[in-house]
Amino acid sequence: MKKVNGLGIATLLLTSMLTIMVGSAIAPSLLEIEKNLNFQFDSGLLITLPSLGVVVFSPLAGWLLSKLGSFKLLCFGLIPYALFGYGGGFISNDYILIADRILLGGAAVFVQIAATAIIAENFIGKKRMQIIAWQGMAIEGGGVLFLSLGGILGEMHWQYPFLIYLIALLCFVLSLFVLPKTSKETTAEANTEQTFENKNIRKLVYIIFAGALFSMIIFFISFIQLPQYLPENFNFSESETGYLMAFISLIAVITASQLPKIANKISPGFIVVGGFVFFMLGYILFAVANNAQLLYTGALATGIGFGFSIPTLNHLMVEVSTPKTRGKNLGLYSIGVFGGQFLSTFMGFIINDTNTLFLLTACLSLVVAIFLGVLFNKYAVKHNQSKINRKPREATA
Repeated sequence: MKKVNGLGIATLLLTSMLTIMVGSAIAPSLLEIEKNLNFQFDSGLLITLPSLGVVVFSPLAGWLLSKLGSFKLLCFGLIPYALFGYGGGFISNDYILIADRILLGGAAVFVQIAATAIIAENFIGKKRMQIIAWQGMAIEGGGVLFLSLGGILGEMHWQYPFLIYLIALLCFVLSLFVLPKTSKETTAEANTEQTFENKNIRKLVYIIFAGALFSMIIFFISFIQLPQYLPENFNFSESETGYLMAFISLIAVITASQLPKIANKISPGFIVVGGFVFFMLGYILFAVANNAQLLYTGALATGIGFGFSIPTLNHLMVEVSTPKTRGKNLGLYSIGVFGGQFLSTFMGFIINDTNTLFLLTACLSLVVAIFLGVLFNKYAVKHNQSKINRKPREATA
């Protein structure tokens, strides 16, 4: 069995960046792309449609994980990812382009689920938590990197940002040489069933799904509203707006890097609840801010909220899954993450006033924090107690 070494971990992290790259690669050049491809629909669809593709193809990806294994699923995702991503820059038919972006999202969810499954199969305990935290850092850092790279390439030529999608081919080649072709889990582990407290585990899975869904809805409201809100209300230039949004991502990366240390002192459920409390503080500050200092303080709180919530929820979903249920559960988690991104785009249509939207988002964050706190306390305690009670039986088996 091949062990995942440093290069293998780096490959997994680079591969994980592809999920955030789906939309960010072309975002800076979106208007030029729309004009040159003569796209007749809202140009924002070119960014949001891959998220819809993730939601549509997540159940299939979860099913294929159990049939093909994580390595084959990863390979089957990387090649179409490169083809659909790069090919989008040469499609002038609106409906074919829409289908291409949806299929790109399908390939992205194959990659995301497979990469997380490989981490789950080859690392346990604190090391697994560390790698998943790194994965969260890579995804957020990738957002900053590819937004910048997409902007630079877009200034050279409107089609050049589509070249970024070909990074998937590099990931494919690296995966062939440095990643294990089969699971590191033993046959006994692969056949283990969590028969104890199955109802509680299923409830935990849906609680984690709800946490991921609302976390992404809340987080992406800022990314959708701030580019318009800051110039109109604070006379921010495009570069100043970009700096503040990059600051949010940077704080999320730093926060995620500290999760393994924080998890030694605070339960994962409480960390997630804390993330939503920071979301609440961030949006309150955005709503009442009258200067840049308050805006950056709100950005700080929002970044901490994301860094606390998404990587921890990802870790929790892996922890409550068995090899048999992992594909289904990770597929559900992907629906939550990308479904939240997709749904967040409609919030601005429902509530026109941005300050009101920020305050209502803060209220939503508080409500979600309270509900998750109660539910995690109820079902996570039962789940942990069941594992404790189960150990003696395992020892005598």
